[in-house]
Amino acid sequence: MSWFTARYTTFWLAVLGTAVFGIVALYDPDWSVLALMFAALVVLGIVDLLQKKHAIRRNYPILGNLRFLFEFIRPELRQYFFEDDTKAAPFSRNQRSIVYQRAKQDIDKRPFGTQEDVYERRYEWINHSMAPVHIENFDFRVTVGGPDCTQPYSASVFNISAMSFGALSANAVLALNTGARKGNFAHDTGEGGISRYHRAPGGDLIWNIGSGYFGCRDADGNFSEEAFVANATSPQVRMIEIKLSQGAKPGHGGILPGAKVTPEIAEARGVLTGVDCNSPSRHGAFSTPIGLMQFVARLRKLSGGKPVGFKLCVGHPWEWFAIVKAMLQTGITPDFIVVDGAEGGTGAAPVEFTDHVGVPLQDGLLLVHNTLVGVDLRDKIRIGASGKIITAFDIARTLALGADWCNSARGFMFSLGCVQAQACHTDKCPTGVTTQDPLRQKALVVPDKAERVYNFHRNTLRALSELVSAAGLDHPSKLSAEHIVRRVSGNEVKLLAGLFPFLKRGELLAGSSSYAVYRKYWPMAQAESFEAMLPQTEAATA
Repeated sequence: MSWFTARYTTFWLAVLGTAVFGIVALYDPDWSVLALMFAALVVLGIVDLLQKKHAIRRNYPILGNLRFLFEFIRPELRQYFFEDDTKAAPFSRNQRSIVYQRAKQDIDKRPFGTQEDVYERRYEWINHSMAPVHIENFDFRVTVGGPDCTQPYSASVFNISAMSFGALSANAVLALNTGARKGNFAHDTGEGGISRYHRAPGGDLIWNIGSGYFGCRDADGNFSEEAFVANATSPQVRMIEIKLSQGAKPGHGGILPGAKVTPEIAEARGVLTGVDCNSPSRHGAFSTPIGLMQFVARLRKLSGGKPVGFKLCVGHPWEWFAIVKAMLQTGITPDFIVVDGAEGGTGAAPVEFTDHVGVPLQDGLLLVHNTLVGVDLRDKIRIGASGKIITAFDIARTLALGADWCNSARGFMFSLGCVQAQACHTDKCPTGVTTQDPLRQKALVVPDKAERVYNFHRNTLRALSELVSAAGLDHPSKLSAEHIVRRVSGNEVKLLAGLFPFLKRGELLAGSSSYAVYRKYWPMAQAESFEAMLPQTEAATA
């Protein structure tokens, strides 16, 4: 091997520098600092040549380390110097900026016109009225609670989506719940249970119950009625949400290693400190659609009649249809359903799940809304929606497609100061939002960030009121697919009402749907099982 190949140039320059400045330093000690710096580079080069892990460092001693340095700071370089204002990856600079501005009470107006290409495919807008209305009170609310609910909840149309303590820091949870209490909106606990940090501020909670039954489990991890009642009957818990799946990793369970199960996390989850904490990929309290409906009724009774529903990211259409058939067969209906889109976020998930599993929000929401309309149950069940909802227009579009309210997780994280560093899974969050490191989370000052959470919610609803007013409506519940327009090509636009299928009331009960997804999969669904029931012709040849 040649020691004088061009790729070693940096190493030999370091050797030369060490020799030259070392000699000069013998006569003038002021030059010793430079001699030591070049000597350190020589040592680094020798280490690079001897190590066997990275070929680049062996072939390009000293210089090869720049590759790893630039890779390490690449996210920061993109975010602060090269990021496009409108390209969402996963959120654009403009999306984050509008949250920061509204959270800080800064000016959220923009000069000189839109940065969007209004002739680009998928560009959307809301049609305005020649007779806009004046809306005095923009605290828009929706009552959640079906015919079997005795403690209905008046929910804001914009709430904090599910994020667990453990995924979020203690200070982040405190700030979120304090802001929710001040703004009179709801805070979803996430499946990690109700922690002391959820309780302390006293804000309204939606208790999220996943397959691990954290906060309502026995020593073996099974559902415990006694533990459930103790939490569910708390006045702070306003609704109970059974998590069937989440958008970022539907159908995927997980294990929280024992090393991360601190006493506070163990307290919230009802598990042992320092012991691995398992979240199975499916529930153990029920195994069929009918079983799910019976579980809903059971929790509603045990909670004293509070609204009980479930959250899902839509997967196989027949499984969702099976749940609806179970509603029809048992006469039991949930008080609400939250549809989570595949574009939803999480602290950590396999890339394949994040990118390629689950139905996106728009499609899942339309399927759920249309099905409930088609079986004439829509009036009894409220629908929430979550998945990259940031601005008032995001809320307006989602409500127009069939939702009754919207949830946001990352939007409220931005209001806490999140900079999209995407280090949530490393415990090294630079803003203290997604870390359990006491020093890192100490940087998140709860009173200041709670005010920002409150401001973001309030100013977003104010912006929503202006959009709704411009459309000539007095409440966002009156938005429909007739109000939103989407460009489908350079020279064609369509109302969402004409772009997507919308079922008529009772259409599925009459067996007359003309849409392929219902014609094919509705007959395959059965209330007794999540498995598809093959048509007789297919079953005979299987």
